[in-house]
Order: sequence, then structure tokens, then C-alpha cells
Amino acid sequence: MNVLTATRNAALFLIAGLGTALLALPLVWLVVCTALLSLSGVGLPLITPVTRLVRRLSGWQRRRLGIPAPPYLPLEGPLPARVRAAVGDPVAPREVLWLLAHGVTGIVLGLLAIGLPLTALNAATLPLWWSLPTGDPPSVLWYPIDSWPLALTGPVVAAGYVGVACLVLPPAAGLSERLSRRLLKPVSRVRLAQQVAMLTAARASALEAHAQELRRIERTLHDGTQNRLVALVMHLGMLERALADAPESTRRLTERAQEAASDALANLRDAIRAIHPPVLTEHGLDGALGALAARSPVPCTVEIADFPRLPAAVEAAAYFTAAEALTNVAKHSHAEKAVVRVHLDGGLLVVEVEDDGVGGARSGVGSGLTGIGHRSAAFGGRTALTSPPGGPTVLRVELPCGL
Repeated sequence: MNVLTATRNAALFLIAGLGTALLALPLVWLVVCTALLSLSGVGLPLITPVTRLVRRLSGWQRRRLGIPAPPYLPLEGPLPARVRAAVGDPVAPREVLWLLAHGVTGIVLGLLAIGLPLTALNAATLPLWWSLPTGDPPSVLWYPIDSWPLALTGPVVAAGYVGVACLVLPPAAGLSERLSRRLLKPVSRVRLAQQVAMLTAARASALEAHAQELRRIERTLHDGTQNRLVALVMHLGMLERALADAPESTRRLTERAQEAASDALANLRDAIRAIHPPVLTEHGLDGALGALAARSPVPCTVEIADFPRLPAAVEAAAYFTAAEALTNVAKHSHAEKAVVRVHLDGGLLVVEVEDDGVGGARSGVGSGLTGIGHRSAAFGGRTALTSPPGGPTVLRVELPCGL
């Protein structure tokens, strides 16, 4: 009885696998077509929905077998980020391989799980079919039954089919299960790579959220506090003119109050530029670097490639990197000119600041260079400094920009 129960469970498992296998093979074809179309760029928008279908079908199989779901890379953000997450997910190749292997073996084993019981049932009911007044004689193993002795052999043949099913179906179900577990079970190396990727994505999201919060604070100070200070300075000026005939001590107090309000306004504007420069939001990285170069004490030119707007956190990091580097140039390099170069290199935003000063700069000396290194490290970027004695000094910062 235990053998028959195991055979029945194996047959049901394989029949259920036949359903996923019939979906797996067309999905493999869809994956291949999407990959070929993506070579010309046409199929890139299809990568995300196709990846979701693959994840859904493999997830259904994992739930059947009790396999924990892997920590997928999130398919969120702009199209390049979603494509990178879909293609770069280390689970993706294993799931596509499972689709192909399960599509082939699942159909064969599923049909076998259906065919053996149905054939056994057909053979067992041969005497019944023979006794019915039908036009064509029944058959078993494609041989027609034209007599009662042959019809009575049907149950014997059915028992043989049941024996074959008991011998074949449980090992076949075990093979199908092992194949799925081997390809869909999370691997420690894959999980580690996914965790690193997810931590990187989480860090990027946290930095972007931090940049958005800084922009909110900048707008609040710019549109609220700064406007009130401007109004205060204007009212104090009006008060000073109204008190032209007042005693000298009163006019001095008014002048000091206006000077203090003007200093507070200037300090607030400097703080706003330090939080998130309004010019960066209004004119982009190109315009912000141009304004930065125009204010530099050392003559500076900006060479920036043409590329789309980047995430606000990345643009802010590039801007402050250039600002801090130009401050160091003005303080320490004795340079006559400087150049700021910005371009994209793959998925990296590269910022280079070069000057013709005396050289000898060291990355471990001075808070400016240390701050630049910490800022790029927060994005998972890299900082390189070349500064031989006599110059030139070249600071190169690479920032992952999510493109």
C-alpha cells in the first residue's frame, strides 16, 4: 500500500510539473527572443516584464518544493537600472537554465505519469469494453481484442502497467525534484553577491533620500528664512531712515542691527550653497561647475561631456568634489591655472581636477582631500591622486551614477 501511495504522489507531482513545463518552454523562447532583440536596443523594454515572468514561474516551483526565495535585485527605477538589475542578478542564469531543463524533462516525465495510469486503466477495463456492443473491437498495446480469452488478459496487462508505474514514477519524480532543487536552491556564493548588490542599492537609495532631504531643507531656508531676513534688512533700513533725526546712540543701534541682519543673511546664503547649491538644481552640473569656476581665485576652465541629468546625489557629490578640489588648489598649489574635466565612463561619472602648481599633495594630509575620499567612498567610488613634486597635480574621482 505504501508503494501505491508513493506512486500516486509521484504521479501527481509529475503531472503538476507538466503544467509548469508547458509554460517553461515558451518562456525560454521568449527569453531568447528578448535577448536577441536587446542587441539592437528594441528588446530592452521587454527585459523587465520577461524577468518578472521567469521569477514568478520559478517562484511557484520553489513554493512547491519548500525552497526559500532568493533575495532578488529589485526591478525598480529608470530603464537602465532595471535592465542592469535583471541581467546582473546572479540568480537569473540559473533560473533560465531551470526553465530549459524543466521544460524538456517535465513534459516527458509528465506525459509518462499520465500515460501509464491511463493505459493501465484501459487494459483493466478491456472485458467491459468487449462486452459492450460497439462497432470496433477494443485494443491493448495496439493489438485488437477479438475474443473473450484475449479480453480477460486485460487486467493482467493492467497489473503489469501498474508495476512499471511503481518502478518508474517515484524515481522520475525524485529526479525532477533534485533537478529543480539543484538549480533553484540559493547558493551561498550567489546569496553573498546578491546581498552585496542589495546593500549597494540600499546605500544608493539612502544617499538619494539624503540628497532629497537636503534639497528640501535648502528650499525651506531659501524660500522661507532667507526671504524673512531680506524683509528684516529692508525694514531696518527703513527704520534707519525714519530715525534720521533721532539721537546718535539710537541710530548706532539701528545700524548695528541692520549690519547683524545683513551678516546673518550672507551666512545663510553661504549655508544654503553648502547644503545644496540652487544653481545645481536650476542649471544642472554643467552650469553649476561653470559658476564654480567663475568664482575660483585660480583661473579655471571646465571641460564637461554631454550626458543626461544624473541622480541628484551624484551631481551634488561631483559638484562638492570639484569645489573642495579647487579650494585646495587656491590654498596650497600656487597654480596659475586649473582644469575641471567631467565625463561618463560606462556607469561611472569621472571628475578630474588638474592644476599646474608645485605638486607634492598627499591624500592623507589636509581635511579637504580626506573629505573628498570619504564622499566618494560613500557612493562606492574611488579616488586617485597624482601629484609629483613640481606638478602637475591630478585628482580623479569615480562615482557610480546608476546609468
